[in-house]
Amino acid sequence: MRIFFTGDTHYGHANVIKYAKRLFSSVEEMNSEMVRRWNEVVTKDDLVYIVGDFAFCKPEQAVNIVRSLHGRKRIVFGNHDKQLRKNRMFLMQFEAAADYMEIKVPDTTAPGGKHQRITLLHYAMRVWNTAHHGSWQLYGHSHGTLPDWPNALQLDVGVDCWNFTPVSYETIKERMALKTWKPVDHHGQDRDE
Repeated sequence: MRIFFTGDTHYGHANVIKYAKRLFSSVEEMNSEMVRRWNEVVTKDDLVYIVGDFAFCKPEQAVNIVRSLHGRKRIVFGNHDKQLRKNRMFLMQFEAAADYMEIKVPDTTAPGGKHQRITLLHYAMRVWNTAHHGSWQLYGHSHGTLPDWPNALQLDVGVDCWNFTPVSYETIKERMALKTWKPVDHHGQDRDE
């Protein structure tokens, strides 16, 4: 099993093509191509975390899209998921659904030698739990418009940054290895806090 992250798919949202300057000619083409790309990299046994704004369409259409995607899925809600977060059939498609998640990915090379801690939120954060101990923060919402901050272990995992495909834990780990964490608050003064 591999672990993937994604966000800001905006399935069914015609206006996102214009707003995010996506090179699709229609919402149908966008939906179809993003499903194809997802299923090219994700197997049925993989786990995918979605950091919000999954779809902007009728709940029945969103349910059909989720069902067409490979893998086990967990979702962190975004600002465009208001109707979906209330829909029982949509929520049943996910192993977990929340506004915010803190997860641990098994990784013997991570700080502490057991797992990599990751904070998942739809929005980029300035500070997050255990950032001073090497935890990461993965977000969406910005559609690649925020500059990547080389001094923070955080990353935009939205589809606009990753060729409309979920990004693997391994790829994120490679990107994080290129960063140098620098504290922005008092927690950096003593890593034992």
